[in-house]
Amino acid sequence: MQKKKGKGSLFIVSAPSGAGKTTLCKKLTSTLPHLTHSVSYTTRAQRHGEVNDRDYTFISREEFRSMVNKGEFKEWAKIHGELYGTSKKRIEKLIRSGTDVILDIDTQGAMQLKKKYRGGVYIFVLPPSMEILWKRLKKRMANSKEEIEKRLKRAVDEIKSYRKYDYVIINNKLNDALRELESIIISHRHGVKKVDPMWVKNKFLKQEEEHGSYFSAD
Repeated sequence: MQKKKGKGSLFIVSAPSGAGKTTLCKKLTSTLPHLTHSVSYTTRAQRHGEVNDRDYTFISREEFRSMVNKGEFKEWAKIHGELYGTSKKRIEKLIRSGTDVILDIDTQGAMQLKKKYRGGVYIFVLPPSMEILWKRLKKRMANSKEEIEKRLKRAVDEIKSYRKYDYVIINNKLNDALRELESIIISHRHGVKKVDPMWVKNKFLKQEEEHGSYFSAD
């Protein structure tokens, strides 16, 4: 059915560290057609198993600052001491091609985008509780109590901004949260604004407008 308008949509997903936003975004892009997970730039060190330009584009602070000065980021932020940014060029190229783009970024970056980009869909992912978030962070960062405390304090500040988003998902069971995220994207794709009026006219209204009746005379 040729009813969808040409441009893709931008879905922005935020969550406290450990809530599972990156896992949700990557899993969904592997199963839902015409959805791409945007690759952010970062100055943090590449972790074991990560692939450059797949998980992140890893660059130096000097390169990052140069991109900031040239206005090459749609949004950027300093998170846990490292810099993260979303490339304007990458996002706009994908959207123009008709591909939907999903971003997992922190609340700072999301609020920057909200001021500049009115067409985005904003989704906040919550953990079931602070206790469960603490356990997830402890499992991920077993030898860094100070880092866990820092992330939990930041989580409280981030959670306060959930009302600025369009949707909230509680990531208790991954598969349930995945279905909820998928349903938001599919629902948006079928919104009235995504329907091409000319397609509707040509398919359903043209004959009635031209001949005064849908049925031709016998």
